[in-house]
Amino acid sequence: MTNDDIEIIGKNVKDMYGAFMGKVVGTITDIDGSIQSIGVDCSFQGLQQIQYEQIVVQNDAIIFIPKWRLDSQRLIREKQLTLRRLKALIDIVSENDHMKADAEIIHEKYKSKLVRLDETESEIKAKLEERATELEEESKSAKMLLFDAKVQCKSNEISETTFDTVKSCTNEVIERVSHELAEIKNVKSRIADLELEVQEMIAPSQPNVQESAVSYLETPESQQVVQTILPEAPIVSTPKSSEPIRAETLPIPESPTKSEVSAEFQEPPKQVTPETPKDNDNDWLARM
Repeated sequence: MTNDDIEIIGKNVKDMYGAFMGKVVGTITDIDGSIQSIGVDCSFQGLQQIQYEQIVVQNDAIIFIPKWRLDSQRLIREKQLTLRRLKALIDIVSENDHMKADAEIIHEKYKSKLVRLDETESEIKAKLEERATELEEESKSAKMLLFDAKVQCKSNEISETTFDTVKSCTNEVIERVSHELAEIKNVKSRIADLELEVQEMIAPSQPNVQESAVSYLETPESQQVVQTILPEAPIVSTPKSSEPIRAETLPIPESPTKSEVSAEFQEPPKQVTPETPKDNDNDWLARM
């Protein structure tokens, strides 16, 4: 057992965001004495074997790095290097055409490397989606615990101090999950940008506008003539009648005379009003 093994054993293991994971109980070494993995007691999760490349040894603790982060960083680094070499190769060929035959072999090598990286990229994307789903479930569980503790506090089942403790612990979980989700989103964005850059590099270049103009000028004039005279519209002849058209005149009716108008409209009957007899008045005066 080397001195490094002695320093590692017994130390606490935390993730990148400060959450406690367990304690190192031992190591597995290669025949040359190098550490291959460490054994971490993760309590109810049992004894977990973690690759040595996934840890960072510090003075007070050991930091655990998730596998998806290492794989994505390796993918991004290799893809960026391959793209830089492809660009350099294209620049060399553009400066010296005599090296085109020699550069073709290296160009195919880099293209096959990009194809293999694309396969690795698909696997990493699937791992990122799976991890993001797990983190979202953890965030939901933490929020449910916090809400339930709030209900218990309002119903006087737990004290304010207990609720504050639950709130502090759940907020730490939610904050840790939010940081990891943000990092996953950032990694996915970088991978998407590199994928777009690869497509632009491999895609055939569009024809230059100047070259297309020159090719147009070199075409024969017979193909460039455009018909501008439109055909005349056909004239439809209408048959002419030899006989003149006669218009029939109708007789105008005569206006009625005054006597006929008065005969048609009779006078209304006169209103008959009964006359009051005057004898009654005379009798009344005689009695007075």
